[in-house]
Amino acid sequence: MPLPPPPAPVPHTSRRTAMKLAALGLAGAGAPALAQGSTGFTHGVASGEPRHNLVLLWTRYQSGQETVINWEVAEDEGFTRIVSQGDGIASPANDCCVKVWAKGLLQGRWYYYRFIGPAGERSPTGRTRTLPYGKTKRFRMAVFSCSNFGFGHFNAYAHAAQSGEFDLAVHLGDYFYEYRRSDYPSAKVVLPGRESPIDEAVTLEGYRDRFRTYRRDPDLQRLHQVLPMVAMWDDHELANDTWMGGAENHQANEGDWAARKAAAEKAYREWMPVGDADYTQYDIGNLATLFKVDSRHLARGKPLDLFDVFKQAAPGQAEAAYAAFRDGVWRAEDRTVLGGKQEAWLASALKASVKARKPWQVLGQQIVMGQQVMSEKVIAGMPTETADWLKVRLQANIVAGRAGVPWNMDSWGGYPAARARLYKASLEAGANLVVLSGDSHNAWAFDLDHKGRRVGVEMAGHSVTSPGAEGTLGWLKADELARDMIEANPQLKWCDTAQRGYMAVELTPASATSEWRFMASVRQKGTALAGVKRMTVLAGQRKFSL
Repeated sequence: MPLPPPPAPVPHTSRRTAMKLAALGLAGAGAPALAQGSTGFTHGVASGEPRHNLVLLWTRYQSGQETVINWEVAEDEGFTRIVSQGDGIASPANDCCVKVWAKGLLQGRWYYYRFIGPAGERSPTGRTRTLPYGKTKRFRMAVFSCSNFGFGHFNAYAHAAQSGEFDLAVHLGDYFYEYRRSDYPSAKVVLPGRESPIDEAVTLEGYRDRFRTYRRDPDLQRLHQVLPMVAMWDDHELANDTWMGGAENHQANEGDWAARKAAAEKAYREWMPVGDADYTQYDIGNLATLFKVDSRHLARGKPLDLFDVFKQAAPGQAEAAYAAFRDGVWRAEDRTVLGGKQEAWLASALKASVKARKPWQVLGQQIVMGQQVMSEKVIAGMPTETADWLKVRLQANIVAGRAGVPWNMDSWGGYPAARARLYKASLEAGANLVVLSGDSHNAWAFDLDHKGRRVGVEMAGHSVTSPGAEGTLGWLKADELARDMIEANPQLKWCDTAQRGYMAVELTPASATSEWRFMASVRQKGTALAGVKRMTVLAGQRKFSL
């Protein structure tokens, strides 16, 4: 089934696309949860990890015992031309999730798939697509991050699913949030009917319950049902500001960190259409290589505390303290995000992609890479009633910025030596690097450079629902904040800090383009767009065309 052509700048769903989605059972609500003790399919279907000849399929069949589930992949919706089939096991040991590999498929093709229970009951029909092999003229990805159930509807998922224009969905992490009910969002802000589980996710059951909650959302189910997904975890799939040995949101009274981490990773691999590799690559014909890396769980060192420097500085000596911080621990060579083994793998893989003459090397990862210092103008017009903690934090960030220190130590800006090694590897490979980032809730476009040489561009996505700077710096107009941040940061070419949505990323041999799509609302259900912003980098230029 060929995809319809790309839409106008503010797209709408064609009648043909709507009919196709309806035929797949995608026009109505998501699959309801079954009563405890009942058996049957729940939470829809999903696919992921596509290659040119295989794809991973997922469903969930609720049962109190191990159950054999059959599956079929066909070229047509009526399943008259079945090309792959087999069986998998739904077991309470894996929260009744079923994951199977469909192999022997043809490259660059749409396929339909379904699961069949022991009594002949059928799952919803899913649609998936293999990656192209050889000559590839165009490839389109819907890129998401930071989807908080309580802040609003997943309208971005709905829009991408109904558009019918994408080959692949990419989720850069924060697929869910671990907080207990009323923490984030607060009870005053949460959208009625979209409350999180009562307790914070700490145990295996807690993380599983988080998935059950999020995956009952019909728009998320629909996205998984019509597109294969490449997914990676960020921090909130475990705990806020996760690093290798802990997290900001993990306290001693919450038990052993290693046990919590193992539980979160087990639940993630049960519920998500992902393989077991911590990092891997996806070859998109002769057009691009998409790299998936782990910048959180595997090897990241503990983030530095920028505010501690401010608090410990002698009166009037904060700027000097930050200068010493800048020239000392902040630049330490042993601080890492990916770890040595993953860094070496990525450097080698970048070289191999370039050697294969692929125009684009696309790095899918979690955290903002471009340099960001805080603009001194953010405190202009700050209301006197602003919370004291925020006033002090902003002042600390501004003073740090005067010393050239970025404000977010949880981003690549907190690990400059590790970032420099990545840039060096990309330059030595001769890569046309396109970095896809999430985590920050805001939209950013950076020209990345290293020691005066262009490295590539960063397309950093805004959140599906989680609030951005408008929730913290509410006294600033979004366009004013954007202007001030761009003025303070030479690498930053554009940003939007007040709208939710997703990125539509298109690759061709000549160019790579991101279209940041802004939903009209997340508080009300609907797929209307408030607007879009398009930015393009031409092959070989390693900077945005302005």
